[in-house]
Amino acid sequence: MPVKIPQSLRTILEDKAYGHVVTFNVQGKPELTMVWIDVEGDELLFNTSEGRRKPENIRRDPRVIVSVQDRNNPQAYAVFHGKGLVTDAGADAHIDKLAKRFLGADKYPFRQPTEKRLIVRISVDRISGMGPDYKNWT
Repeated sequence: MPVKIPQSLRTILEDKAYGHVVTFNVQGKPELTMVWIDVEGDELLFNTSEGRRKPENIRRDPRVIVSVQDRNNPQAYAVFHGKGLVTDAGADAHIDKLAKRFLGADKYPFRQPTEKRLIVRISVDRISGMGPDYKNWT
């Protein structure tokens, strides 16, 4: 059952939040990559492109784990466990939104002419980690 993301975490996620995303390959082994993280409602979002392993892994096995560290307070971090859904709806505008936040660019400058952008929406089932002053987030 999805959980509500507390405002203290939303503030971190709406900043320049880098996430370490774990997906599971065809052998069931974890694969880790770093992505720009976004939040919408109580879902975590990240952008990727067709042909990468992340969307392939998530379509086959939707389990996703994302670790995010507060860049303003490195001792504070959160680990989100949930299920990912891959969609192309709004993905082009979303990567430009993230490029503005993370790079200060109006358009994502690394876009390849033939790539198809995707959004991974993560419905969060559990949040762990340590908030400021070594307190739990929830």
